[in-house]
Amino acid sequence: MTATESPLACCDSLAVLVIREGMAPLGADEAVAEACGTALLAGSGCREAVDQLPPLRRAWCAELGEFAPSAWARALARPLRDVPRVVLPASPDGRDLAPRLSAELARPLLAGAVRVGETSAELARWDSRVAVTVEVSGPFVATLLPSVRGCLPFDGSPELADLDVEVSPAADAEVLEVLDPDPATADLAEAPRILGAGAGLASGELSGPDAVALLGKVAAALGASVGATRVVTDAGWAPYERQIGTTGVIVDPDLYVAFGVSGATQHTGGLGAPRHVVSVNTDASSPMTAMADLGLVTDAQALLRELARRLSGSDDA
Repeated sequence: MTATESPLACCDSLAVLVIREGMAPLGADEAVAEACGTALLAGSGCREAVDQLPPLRRAWCAELGEFAPSAWARALARPLRDVPRVVLPASPDGRDLAPRLSAELARPLLAGAVRVGETSAELARWDSRVAVTVEVSGPFVATLLPSVRGCLPFDGSPELADLDVEVSPAADAEVLEVLDPDPATADLAEAPRILGAGAGLASGELSGPDAVALLGKVAAALGASVGATRVVTDAGWAPYERQIGTTGVIVDPDLYVAFGVSGATQHTGGLGAPRHVVSVNTDASSPMTAMADLGLVTDAQALLRELARRLSGSDDA
């Protein structure tokens, strides 16, 4: 390595992770795996986040303090200049930093990738309904969508080193407050609790749209988010960004409660590995009930209406 060469020049591919108070972002482990186990951890409490990255083989830790994407991009561009492929998770911070890094490094940004190769990336478009392969002729920056590839742990201890990076002031938005996400609008991929709407939820006195609206009220009372099957979104009862499945959002919640969901492979393929699954369905033999920790063999809409009544403290259905 020459006197002016970056210590990261040995990397053909490198994951860049924004660490906040020792916490790695959503999709960080997959970004590390896509970068062959190497990463630059930047932020606060970087070494504390190492245990959250099972595929990590080698990492550099840069303590930069509070997140400031413009200033960070300018500061990180120098050590990253000799790394051909820079991969960031498509987390909120990753989506903020990636375009700025791309501009500072004067290289293309391949956003929303499901796979990153040596000279190309496969990008998800049209709400993940279309995959487009983009070829590049030189170095690039890419963002990798969370929950698209999985990862295997490294059988050993990662090699760690500190990286001194000088951050100069730059024009950045001022963070006044960090608010907890609203479950009703939060990205489903980050939701810890999800109530899922299936076609069976429309069987009863309420129409499909009314049943899904009631599910939203119950979810709000429980601090949960609403998800849906493709049948429900295709019918227009829920927006497509709420669709869970291989052609929708890949989720990994602590709790998933499926109301009237049969459990087609297209849907269950997007469930990841939820810690607890509850199925409410009249079919005791449905795939959703078979995979559930708790199966309630009953009418989904009737149970939902009763749950809504009890949570509201009202005698109305």
